[in-house]
Amino acid sequence: MKRNNMISTLFAFTFTYVLASAPVAAAGQAAIGATSQAPVAVAADPSGTTKAGVCPAHLDHEFRKLHSQETVNLCAEYAGKPLLIINTASHCGFTPQFKGLEALHKKYDDKGLVVLGFSSNDFRQEAGSEAKAASVCYLNYGVTFTMLAPTSVKGANANPLFKELARQSKAPRWNFNKYLVAPSGEVIQHFGSTTTPDSPILIQSIEGLL
Repeated sequence: MKRNNMISTLFAFTFTYVLASAPVAAAGQAAIGATSQAPVAVAADPSGTTKAGVCPAHLDHEFRKLHSQETVNLCAEYAGKPLLIINTASHCGFTPQFKGLEALHKKYDDKGLVVLGFSSNDFRQEAGSEAKAASVCYLNYGVTFTMLAPTSVKGANANPLFKELARQSKAPRWNFNKYLVAPSGEVIQHFGSTTTPDSPILIQSIEGLL
């Protein structure tokens, strides 16, 4: 009888201890689970953007300005802005378009449009020196928008930006091709050399983007 009482007491004590410990154990397991979960992976941005999605990766390159030692990183300077990108030459039948491009720059600069000229000799019509090319732009046509030093804009040697522009639309077939590019880096529209800066279709596309 005494033995049975001792067994009953021991059983009751053990049962009580288990009940009392269960919430503590459960809370401990929950805490362990909360701290040991793997961090949530951040999906890669399919658009290939950098800087927290602000600037497209193909703009994240540095270019030297025309007839200058100063360089410009397009992301650092123009992230979040629409761009009108043109391949230019100083001795071309379309060179007078500089005047119209400057007019676009003055008209839409306050609304956010960035006009970028990429000097190029891919069609063998650029001046023999940067000094002469700069003179044509800055003195002859009063260009104040950003002009960049000579670079290749077509084929295997094209700079990274023009490679992407060609991938999205088409490579330049001559000087003064115009690419209207959204802040996302998407080419909205490509215009050939014969589309002048004051063309209604170009202006309509610019105003639709702003």
